Amino acid sequence: MDFTCEYKKYLESIEEWLKEILPPKSLTVDNFPEKRIYEAMEYSLMAGGKRIRPVLALAVCDMLNGDTKEVIPFAGAIELIHTYSLIHDDLPCMDNDDYRRGKLTNHKVFGEAMAVLAGDGLLNFAFETMLGETAKNDEKTFLRLKTAYMISMAAGTKGMIGGQVIDMESEKTNISYELLCQMHRMKTGALIKASVLAPAILLNVDKNLYSKLEVYADNIGLAFQIKDDILDYEGNSEIVGKSTGSDTANNKSTFLSILGIERANELLKKTVEDAINALDTIDNNTFLIKMANFIAEREK
Repeated sequence: MDFTCEYKKYLESIEEWLKEILPPKSLTVDNFPEKRIYEAMEYSLMAGGKRIRPVLALAVCDMLNGDTKEVIPFAGAIELIHTYSLIHDDLPCMDNDDYRRGKLTNHKVFGEAMAVLAGDGLLNFAFETMLGETAKNDEKTFLRLKTAYMISMAAGTKGMIGGQVIDMESEKTNISYELLCQMHRMKTGALIKASVLAPAILLNVDKNLYSKLEVYADNIGLAFQIKDDILDYEGNSEIVGKSTGSDTANNKSTFLSILGIERANELLKKTVEDAINALDTIDNNTFLIKMANFIAEREK
C-alpha cells in the first residue's frame, strides 16, 4: 500500500465534502447580510491542515468494509469541531497565537468578536450535520444517535473542553505525569478517539473489536500530543505552521518538561508500538499501522 496516495484519497473526499457544505462565494451582502461569518468560518476551515481526525474515520470505515458515505458526515463534523477549537485556542484570552497552519489566526484577520462567532458557528454546524443524519428514519437511526452522542461527549466538558480547562488551570505550575496524561487524553485524545470509534459504532462492531480500536485510539492520541510537545521544542516554525517554543515561554507542563527529550521520545515510540499491537489480529490494518507511524514521524 502507498500510504501517501491512500491518505491523499481520503483527504480529497473530506475537502470535497467541506466545500459542499459551505455557502457559495457568489452570494452578496445585499441578499446575505451575515456573509461575513461564513467568510470567517471558511478562512480557518479551509486553511489546510492534516485532517488526521476525519482521515482516521474514513480509514477505519474502509478497514471494517463499511460505506464511507455513511461515515463522512460524522467525520466532517469532527473536523468542524476541531477547527472551532483551534480558533478559540488562538484567541488572546486563551493561547494568544498569531499564526495557525502558516496563516494569520482568525482573530488577527476578522477581529476577536467575529472569531468567537466563527468558532461558535462551526461547532453548531457540526451538531446540525450530525442531527440531520440522525433524523433519517431507518434501521441505522439508533446507531447514528449513539455515534453523535459519543462525539458530543468527546467534544464537551468530559473530553476536549475539560482537558482545555485542566491545561489553563495548570499554567505556571508543576503538575504530575498522571495529570498531564489525563489532560491530554481529554484535550487532544478524546476527539482523535471519537474519530476512530465513530465508524465502529455506525457499523455496530462487536465488543472485542471495539476494545481493540479503543486501545489503538488511546495510544495514537497520546502519541500525537507527545509529538506536538517535541515539535514545539525542536520543530521549525516555518514547517510547523505556527510559533514554536511557546510551551517553554509560557512555563507549561509538557511531556518534555516532565520527562526530558530522551524519555519523551521513548514514550512516543512505546505508544506507537502499543497502538500497532492493538491492531494485530484485525484484517486490512496496514493504513492504520502506517498512520500511527506517520503521527510519530511528522514534522508539523
